[in-house]
Amino acid sequence: MTALGTAGAVLLAGVAVVVTLWWTSKRRNDFVTQEQRITFETLHTAWSAAPPLRAGLVPDAARKSARHLRTLLGTPALALTDEEQVVAWEGAGEHHSAEALGLAREVFATGRTRAFDVSCVEADCPVHTAVLAPLTVEGRVVGVLAAYSREASAGLVRATNEVARWASGQLELAELDRSRTRLVEAEVRALRAQISPHFIYNSLSAIASYVRTNPERARTLLLDFADFTRYSFRRAGDFTTLSEELRSIDQYLALERARFGERLQVTLQIAPEVLPVTVPFLCLQPLVENAVRHGMEGKVGPGLISITAEDAGDEARITVEDDGIGMDPDALRRTLAGKVGATAGIGLGNIDERLRRCYGDDYGLVVETAQGLGTKVSVRVPKYRAGVHAD
Repeated sequence: MTALGTAGAVLLAGVAVVVTLWWTSKRRNDFVTQEQRITFETLHTAWSAAPPLRAGLVPDAARKSARHLRTLLGTPALALTDEEQVVAWEGAGEHHSAEALGLAREVFATGRTRAFDVSCVEADCPVHTAVLAPLTVEGRVVGVLAAYSREASAGLVRATNEVARWASGQLELAELDRSRTRLVEAEVRALRAQISPHFIYNSLSAIASYVRTNPERARTLLLDFADFTRYSFRRAGDFTTLSEELRSIDQYLALERARFGERLQVTLQIAPEVLPVTVPFLCLQPLVENAVRHGMEGKVGPGLISITAEDAGDEARITVEDDGIGMDPDALRRTLAGKVGATAGIGLGNIDERLRRCYGDDYGLVVETAQGLGTKVSVRVPKYRAGVHAD
């Protein structure tokens, strides 16, 4: 399991404990000590503030997290700012929000926590001082947490600092999520770019060879080529159906069979029940492309490609197998680990990463291979998963 996956597992375990404690406390008032109750309430409040922070410093999410952050600090008011605006104000004294950005500029400039006196003409206003602490991501100040109170005690300064450090950690995770998403999207674009110029040239050459001898087949292959490239370069959608992915694979194989003739043998066993299942876009076609490349490369006789998709209760199980030259297991491990320069298999690391991101670490690629003994790649996909649907 990756370090991030382990951290996620620990976080989920902590959430489960907090939720269990909360339900227990609703049924029975069974905290043994006041310290236990305070610990529980602090953890629960921090847990409640975390999901909105993971969305970044955007107004809707910031307003949700600000309420819980103010509870953590116990102050009359709290504000969150980015470099350009106050993204959230929580509590009393909102008429001071216009001054918050001006105070925050010094924190942006120095990167240090500062305390300020706040003057107010309203006699009953609880906002007299402000403690502002930087929110940082990778060492850069991206926002400011401002705690407003009647007086700026040393305890409030320390507490504001610690809450800001914790919130910065959540913003770091949000940035990491965005970076990983951008990376995966870039790699999908790279997968599209990896439609080999040789494949395009060979496909068009095969089509041209049939123009005079078999015009109908040339027409059919040309339509397959157009549909295949249109699907591969479509703009929208992170997900598709297994049916659509297999249709694209069938068009790809039709073009390769026109090139290799009887040397390329393909068997398919597809259970109709799994055709509507949602899968990440371009998660299977590169596996078939690998199978053709490794199944035919260096072989004098025919190469056999087997594709199966089975109904397995709550899951669909898909395998792509060839009887070709196989892969070097060490090179394959480097590919799946995302090591730079690893070249064993087109897009395997990207597909493995996307499957794990969508469904969890239990759903990565399983590859069985050895040099000279062929390759079998297995994929498991849940039939239903919240938030995962074909576009």
